[in-house]
Amino acid sequence: MNHVLYGLAVNPALPSELVDRLIAAADSELDWALAEREDLSRAQTVTLARRDEATAVRLAHEGRLTAADVDSATQPGAALALLDNGAGSPEWARLLAAHPDADHRQKLAACPGLPSDVVDGLAVDPDVRVVAELALWTTPDTAARLARHPHAEVRSAVAANERTPPDVLSMLLTGDGIPPARWCLVCDRETTPFVHDPHCPRPTCTLWPGAACDGTHQSTVHELTHRALGNPATPSEAFAGFADHASMLLRLRLAARPDLPPSVCERLARDPSPGVRAELAGNPVLDERLIRDLAADPDQHVRRSVAFHPRVPLDVLGSLAGLARIGPTLLPRIAAASPGEVEELARSPHAAVRMLVAERRDLPAGIRDELAADPDAKVLKSIAGHPGLSEDRLRAMVDRHRVRVVAGVAANPDASPALLEDLARHEPPVGKVLREVARHRAATAGALLMCLTDERARRTAAGHPHLPPRVAADLLEDDDWQVVEAAAANPSLPLAVMARLVP
Repeated sequence: MNHVLYGLAVNPALPSELVDRLIAAADSELDWALAEREDLSRAQTVTLARRDEATAVRLAHEGRLTAADVDSATQPGAALALLDNGAGSPEWARLLAAHPDADHRQKLAACPGLPSDVVDGLAVDPDVRVVAELALWTTPDTAARLARHPHAEVRSAVAANERTPPDVLSMLLTGDGIPPARWCLVCDRETTPFVHDPHCPRPTCTLWPGAACDGTHQSTVHELTHRALGNPATPSEAFAGFADHASMLLRLRLAARPDLPPSVCERLARDPSPGVRAELAGNPVLDERLIRDLAADPDQHVRRSVAFHPRVPLDVLGSLAGLARIGPTLLPRIAAASPGEVEELARSPHAAVRMLVAERRDLPAGIRDELAADPDAKVLKSIAGHPGLSEDRLRAMVDRHRVRVVAGVAANPDASPALLEDLARHEPPVGKVLREVARHRAATAGALLMCLTDERARRTAAGHPHLPPRVAADLLEDDDWQVVEAAAANPSLPLAVMARLVP
């Protein structure tokens, strides 16, 4: 790859006439990069689309092509992309439904609004992958029809379709009122009973590890059940009995449902698997009593999940803050705290709690400044990125805790150019600080020159628009290809240099 041309292809300052020259000289890899440009003219867009199928598919998916720009016979991928966007011709659908390439028919089966005759044809396609793809996305009526398909893979796809009627999902889970499936992807290919070796040496084998069939299509049925338990349209009377199922994966899937009845929550809260209890612990459907019970769970992952519950009581959160290894993250309950609760949290005697509220970026100025003067470094690390902090407060943080907070200060959106330059010159140098400065919109040329001394920060600084033009030009000869691409994409690159580089 010519990394200079690749960078130029996405340079927002590249003039249109140079874009034309680059398009004329481009290969498919460069076409892909040029397609990222938002300033392409219609003529440039069509030229790229007609020259490379992959680029045409991308441009079609992004809505930058119309049906008039695409020939469905020579560009089936782009035609499928437009059909997927609802912008293609119904006649294209009929032509592609008879396409000899099953991959094209499979992609067609996922498109919305297909003519009824096309749907009927895809529903009896000789390739089961095509029928299964249709089953994943089709209408309720067609999903109900395909639920009785003799192939278990198609039924499994119906179970994942959120438009499948609830009574059909119940039927798939229980098996009542439906004849047993006759085939699955395993017994299609192997003599049963068969269990696929997870370390299968056959290079052309596409069965997943552990795929198994003894005549009951057990691995596909398990996947069907897993999909139905995750389908929001599945009714509670159909899924409730799976709270005691032998498969931990199925109980784990069940524990994530936001419509669990209280009785199922009670059973899952006593599940022997910590993973299931942890999944349940973050479920918004839990009542306060179960939240408190799970907050005392012996497993730390369960307790940590409770901390992320959107309605965890603040006293419970306070007890978990120092024990559950939550770290500096904005918890849902903290984000939803009322003004009074924010004030209470900001004045908690526990630094771990103050750290959590310091992660909010909409704090009242008084509370923000109070936390900026906190004696605990982990609170300052969380508040350091809050907009609105004065330069004096940011400098005071660095003076008090230096390396522990300096990267957070460098990431503050309101950090001044002078402060960023001082941080970039910090001794000893801090790589994370240089990387933050390198991406900061207010970074000065002097600060960016310091960033070039760090390998990772150099890759970002090379593309910063405040980098001196002659330095950006010099970096086109760098040994690191990522630096070269970033420098070539830098809008500060002199126009004369761009013109010289484009063939």
